[in-house]
Amino acid sequence: MNANKAQVVEIGDTNFESEVLRSTQPVMVAFLTPWSRPCRIIRAVLDNVAIACAGRARVLRVNVDDHPDLGAWYDIQSIPTLLCFVNGNACIRIIGTVSKEAILSKLEPFFPVSESKTLPNTNGTS
Repeated sequence: MNANKAQVVEIGDTNFESEVLRSTQPVMVAFLTPWSRPCRIIRAVLDNVAIACAGRARVLRVNVDDHPDLGAWYDIQSIPTLLCFVNGNACIRIIGTVSKEAILSKLEPFFPVSESKTLPNTNGTS
């Protein structure tokens, strides 16, 4: 595996606060299950988002079958659900499968101005 490749790490009840709520960077948390086809589809998208956001934001996942209390706390009623946390607050909710570009467009406003301009152009326009 490429050492520069960002990874989507699975988290749970024991490290959610330290990895998400206390993070100094924006954090996209995907609430998933391993048996859901839409969740399997979005996992590949999340890998690409993690690479595109390396150094600017983190992408993490929670298996709601293993951590139902987190799912209940954040009112996860459909999977996959993506929540973006900034300064410990959930500020974006995306339900269902979406493209890398759609996720990046939601995250970009939370990047520092000087860094957001360095995001790769993913829509084919300048």
